[in-house]
Amino acid sequence: MTTTINNEHKKLNVPNLRFPEFQGEWEKFKLSDLCTFFSGGTPSSSNKDFYGGDIAFIRSGELHADSTELFISQDGYDNSSAKMVEIGDLLLAMYGATSGDIAISKIKGAINQAILCIRTNQNKKFIESVWNKHVSKILRKYLQGGQGNLSADIVKGISFSFPTLEEQERIANLISLLDERIATQNKIIEDLKKLKSAIIDYVINSLNTDFAKFGSLYEMAGEGGTPTTSNASFYDNGKIPFIKIDDLKKKYLTENKDFITELGLQKSSAWLVPTHSILFSNGATIGEISITTYPVCTKQGILGIVPKQNIDVEFLYYFMSSSYFKKAVSRIVTEGTMKTAYLKDINNILCPIPTKEKQQEIAKMPSALNSKIDFEQSILKLFCSQKQYLLRQMFI
Repeated sequence: MTTTINNEHKKLNVPNLRFPEFQGEWEKFKLSDLCTFFSGGTPSSSNKDFYGGDIAFIRSGELHADSTELFISQDGYDNSSAKMVEIGDLLLAMYGATSGDIAISKIKGAINQAILCIRTNQNKKFIESVWNKHVSKILRKYLQGGQGNLSADIVKGISFSFPTLEEQERIANLISLLDERIATQNKIIEDLKKLKSAIIDYVINSLNTDFAKFGSLYEMAGEGGTPTTSNASFYDNGKIPFIKIDDLKKKYLTENKDFITELGLQKSSAWLVPTHSILFSNGATIGEISITTYPVCTKQGILGIVPKQNIDVEFLYYFMSSSYFKKAVSRIVTEGTMKTAYLKDINNILCPIPTKEKQQEIAKMPSALNSKIDFEQSILKLFCSQKQYLLRQMFI
């Protein structure tokens, strides 16, 4: 049970939501007052003897993991500034795409220079949680426009408000319970996705039917294009949905962020992809796929594919999601400034295509699983929203 506190005018340094047995104001401290810090280093990559040992080498993208891709040897550790961390240490990513990410380590291993280890007698889950409440504001302040890095000196100077250790523990236990439920929900979704993929692969590989080249399956196909970004008349008050790779995260495309004008469409290589078509990313990030539920245009690197009448769009979606198709695409990828799977090469991929009635029958089972996945993802979203609410209300 928690108590809502009327702290509208912020006269007291207390959170808006609090366990009723706790009283008194929280105290503000710099992290340097309560914690010690160190970062690591990287053994020379040119010395093969420094790698392949039995010391787990934790990199910034692995803070939440329970295993690592890389291992270093004792010689690699001794001849570098890598530092050992223990299970339960608080780790913070300082550089790159994961900058600001924080986690309690599940691994005993060595860290590199991109990770800051934070040790403290305070509750580590409490510090992790209060950091997550404020991380967006911290990154906006110190990483303007995505440039720059966090540093130990920056982190040491950041101040948070702390209650007693007993209250920290009560709050941390509640957040931990929610994190465990979120992890369970993620596992449910991951297992359903694996099951769906296994079913798709089994059905596609079991088909005893004629093969057709991919180029014979559609009425029209092609990449889109981006109108000149410096011309405001191509974008301002635009009504035509303009799809980017980030929009291709679900089976059905039901919403998007960006729009262009009719003039922008006319003055670029973008084209209008109709409803019930396939969108497939063929540049940079290859293999993202969605079905359109309204007419859209796309940037370059995304193929619009309008199926022929004898091709069921649901079947085509699942076929293009199969390992069979992904492997075939991987074989024709061209390396350049970025990886690209050109339509002219995709067109030659041989595809097992049964009758339309059989296609529709095949699509039913993964479609049912897809609905289940969508439902479980909506549950996950609720848990994540609940956690964000608690971070806002139970921390200062």
